[in-house]
Amino acid sequence: MNTHKAHCLILPYPVQGHINPMLQFSKRLQSKRVKITIAPTKSFLKNMKELPTSVSIEAISDGYDDDGINQAKTYEAYLTRFKEVGPDTLSQLIQKLANSGCPVNCIVYDPFLPWAVEVAKNFGLVSAAFFTQNCVVDSIYYHVHKGVIKLPPTQHDAKILIPGLSCTIESSDVPSFESSPESDKLVELLVNQFSNLEKTDWVLINSFYELEKEVIDWMSKIYPIKTIGPTIPSMYLDKRLHDDKEYGLSIFKPMTNECLNWLNHQPISSVLYVSFGSLAIVKAEQMEELAWGLMNSNKNFLWVVRSTEESKLPKNFLEELELTSGNNKGLVVSWCPQLQVLEHESIGCFLTHCGWNSTLEAISLGVPMVIMPQWSDQPTNTKLVQDVWEMGVRAKQDDKGIVRRDVIQECIKLVMEEDKGKVIRENAKKWKELARNAVDEGGSSDKNIEEFVSKLVTISPK
Repeated sequence: MNTHKAHCLILPYPVQGHINPMLQFSKRLQSKRVKITIAPTKSFLKNMKELPTSVSIEAISDGYDDDGINQAKTYEAYLTRFKEVGPDTLSQLIQKLANSGCPVNCIVYDPFLPWAVEVAKNFGLVSAAFFTQNCVVDSIYYHVHKGVIKLPPTQHDAKILIPGLSCTIESSDVPSFESSPESDKLVELLVNQFSNLEKTDWVLINSFYELEKEVIDWMSKIYPIKTIGPTIPSMYLDKRLHDDKEYGLSIFKPMTNECLNWLNHQPISSVLYVSFGSLAIVKAEQMEELAWGLMNSNKNFLWVVRSTEESKLPKNFLEELELTSGNNKGLVVSWCPQLQVLEHESIGCFLTHCGWNSTLEAISLGVPMVIMPQWSDQPTNTKLVQDVWEMGVRAKQDDKGIVRRDVIQECIKLVMEEDKGKVIRENAKKWKELARNAVDEGGSSDKNIEEFVSKLVTISPK
């Protein structure tokens, strides 16, 4: 006998940073007796080192089943093909689930794949767009969609006012992309998230109301917005889902024992944790400046350098690190269990690219930040962390677009030692508390998820 209230089919865009938040939202729905089937692409599943056991997984095709976007070579080719084959393969899956006696009620889709709305309508299903960025970034892309702002910004857009945001956004704070046909396609992908959003029944945002109240209130006048974040495992927030300790999905194998054993021997709040996420590609010159900035700082550091980036480390850097301190000064690893690291009592600061998932994790675990944004939404996230939420500082680039070692050292010192850093650390504690309250019973995000589930059972499609 079926004991679930409804059945949600989750359609993520196939990169880890987009799948993880949707997976965490799915676990929240599951805890409220909603059945979940997540539908990643066949190519994405092939590259997984770790898969979640808590949800049903049914693969669909993006037209490049061997190696996804790498096989396609360009965003344009990939998205064109995915749009051609995606609706058909998704429809087949919906039919298959119906035939097996477990019909779907709702499609929760990543708006990078807006064609999912039409598939939902064809089957008479309700749909929910799941935005993996914060509401301020979504609002910027909305204004680009409406033709109010251009990306990259023109001289006319030197200062941008986002309704509901207290501070002015400058051109250096808006999402950034290189000027190339490939980047133009990426901007189009981001802006097209709004192409048919008026047809969807819900717009879910991976943020929480207290973090962006005014912007959320403004956007809610246009779309049926509900914040449902932070979407990080429950045991790092409200602790109501006892088996939810990790995302359970990874394209890299973390060096968990090495990281935690090393951190266990460090004093409280003494370590700088450094990671630029799963996608960022750092210039060799920047890698060198960062390496010596860390080495010359008076802080011990844990630095994630993905294996594909390791060749950019300065010559003999790892050997010198070992000679200097027998690895006590710093540990360089290819990947780490980031949540366990950020939660560790030895961590005093997070040097980050400010991707939204990493930023939400730092907010949820109360870790102050030094920020070196690389591209996409990261400059906007940086602006919010530094000037609105006041829990970090941006390490400024020079005219060549490089953050120099002395600047890195100064920012680390400011956050971890100086009086201004004390204010930042206090704010970090405040946001940690508000993040936990949002997902705890009766919190703003918890109420929104409850409302979503209750309407799932009763709502009729548009």
